[in-house]
Amino acid sequence: MIGAQRRAAILDALRRGTVPREGLGAFAVGMERFEAAIDDDLAAVSGGRGGFKAVRGEYGSGKTFLARWLQERARGRGFATAEVQISETETPLHRWETVYRRLVERLATSDMPEGALRPTVDAWFYTLEEDVLVEGRLGPSDTDALAKATEALMERRLASIARTAPAFSAVLRAYRRALLAGDLALAEGLIAWLAGQPNVAAAMKRAGGVKGELDAFGAMHFLAGLLTILRDSGKAGLVLVLDEAETLQRMRADTREKGLNALRQLLDELDAGRYPGLYLVLTGTTAFFEGPQGIQRLSPLAQRLHTEFATDERFDNPRAPQIRLRGFDLDALATVGRKVRDLYAEQAGDPSRLLSVVDNTYIADLAKGVSGRLGGRAGVAPRLFLRKLVADVLDRVDQFSDFDPRRHYAPTVDDREMTQVERAAAGVNDVDDIELDA
Repeated sequence: MIGAQRRAAILDALRRGTVPREGLGAFAVGMERFEAAIDDDLAAVSGGRGGFKAVRGEYGSGKTFLARWLQERARGRGFATAEVQISETETPLHRWETVYRRLVERLATSDMPEGALRPTVDAWFYTLEEDVLVEGRLGPSDTDALAKATEALMERRLASIARTAPAFSAVLRAYRRALLAGDLALAEGLIAWLAGQPNVAAAMKRAGGVKGELDAFGAMHFLAGLLTILRDSGKAGLVLVLDEAETLQRMRADTREKGLNALRQLLDELDAGRYPGLYLVLTGTTAFFEGPQGIQRLSPLAQRLHTEFATDERFDNPRAPQIRLRGFDLDALATVGRKVRDLYAEQAGDPSRLLSVVDNTYIADLAKGVSGRLGGRAGVAPRLFLRKLVADVLDRVDQFSDFDPRRHYAPTVDDREMTQVERAAAGVNDVDDIELDA
């Protein structure tokens, strides 16, 4: 049974045509194929290993859905998670300092949906204090001695990070001292610098013993430091999703090559054990993994990610470096529609009427109708289908006692509500209707 607040958030997201951040297990379809392998990976990563999984599939196959389903599953197992969309202007893959900044901004835990860095750091210092107190040499009233012992323990825990990125421990040390001194403004500025934020005041950086902005080299080491803090504060690890990697294909040649090389380097670092507790998930289209403008341009990367997909989909290996998502067919579309309908019924004014009016047959007909307006391509239809099911059908049935979708509603697909891929499926009649990537 899902809570009322989470249920409302799910339905609101579906009304907008977006993937909910949580509660995806309530209407997931097809994820059971990957559950055992994903759980095994998470268990291995929580034991101190690094892990990687590439998810490939066409538009509408559910890559973002699977990524968020995986993150929610991981948070339930004690992981922190972050999702970063690869973008040429905001988060190019080779600008790791930008990727790291977005990672920290979206850092989430089971009790903090975003921006979890500062609570995690505070929890870590609390844990360090507890570890010092357990030794029995100091009491809680020995404030100064406890602060010094906690700082010394921090230095020992971060010794390997400090050798390559001394700024990481220096800023944490200054942050801790600012908190103890009650200087909250300085503490905020230092945690912002640690998060990779630009434009931190020079005075605050001087107080932290650092200067300039965080660069790509430093960000790679800061990630290792973040993993140490997460582990010491009781987290199982970090799941990092790099979403929409296929955007690399549309970038300038030099930017694309740098991005692919940065990905290869990150995988090599994972294999070398430099990021214990990191589970990296990469999503992209089949063209990105197989086409000439994707990973095939960098042979060492293509070799690491190569997975055989010549056999029947039923025999795909979920333990392989890559997993592929099957596109939705009408049966799968109707199945997810029924799950959403049942979820909606839990908060409907008259559940029995809603279930009767929006029965399984109607949902199957709606799925067929929406996909039919997209050229019969059910794999492209899930977003629009669920949006229309919730906003155009279920909401009206719930609010208007005489509304009958079979008599009062005919599903239409407006050009203005479609994405570029959906328009391509539906077919456009006017060249001005075609969206192009700038």
